[in-house]
Amino acid sequence: MASSAQLKRRLRLYSKSLVEFWGLYKSNRLALLGLGILLFFVILALFPTYLSPYDPRKMGTVEEHMNPPSWQHLFGTDDVGKDILSLVIHGSRTSLVIGFLASFVAVGIGTVAGITSGYYGGLKGELLMRVTDVFLVLPLLPLMILMAALLTPSIWNIIMAIGLTAWTSTARITRSMTLSLKQRTYVERARSIGCSDPRILRRHLLPTILPLVFANSVIVAAIAIASEAILSFLGLGDVNAISWGTILYFAFSRGSFTLGAYWYFLPPGICIVLVIVAFTMMGNGLDEILNPRLRRL
Repeated sequence: MASSAQLKRRLRLYSKSLVEFWGLYKSNRLALLGLGILLFFVILALFPTYLSPYDPRKMGTVEEHMNPPSWQHLFGTDDVGKDILSLVIHGSRTSLVIGFLASFVAVGIGTVAGITSGYYGGLKGELLMRVTDVFLVLPLLPLMILMAALLTPSIWNIIMAIGLTAWTSTARITRSMTLSLKQRTYVERARSIGCSDPRILRRHLLPTILPLVFANSVIVAAIAIASEAILSFLGLGDVNAISWGTILYFAFSRGSFTLGAYWYFLPPGICIVLVIVAFTMMGNGLDEILNPRLRRL
């Protein structure tokens, strides 16, 4: 009975927190617009087969090669007659999946490194932060390109290349937050009554740090999507997978830029920009919610 009552109490607290969070979030119009844009692309990614007018892998006739937009093909066709609108819709799934999973890997590594370094300190903490400093000094994009070039081109290797290089900002943020929180009275009290370090990290520090980590993960996801597009555009991605980056890669390699076939490269480029802008607006909104000093009166 006691555990059931405690569970109900926690659920009520979580529900109240979610309602308060949504009330603050929807008051920011730009953040709400960003969420709407992202949800639009998420729907495209979830149901590409039902929303695309054509099979994205079906080639057209010779007369349909590199045709401009028309009522039959709203975004035109590529150099082999494929419908570009269908390619863009199906490409949203790969691009978003890579962005979300790479962000998850980067944020996970950064959170573990930051909390461990901040809480334990000593040689272990200093070693972790020196590794972080090395990654911070190295230019991010060339490091991603080098790692992706050394690996076999595939979606999973692109995710790992991005995730293993984009974790440093999360590590710095979580470390500074942990250094501040571990001096708080409730943490000292938990340590004095014999709570183990894993329990303190799990029950006292991590719940406080997670909202900040979540806000940072939104920005990391935007970086991951942009990085995937750049790596695929350079031919380092899986050319057999349809993504916005691979569409740009084929558009460039088939001469659409020099031929003036704007309908080939503009749609995936605009989609990439819109998703990055959406994540940025959401990240600014979350920063405003989590930092009371930034809230509008």
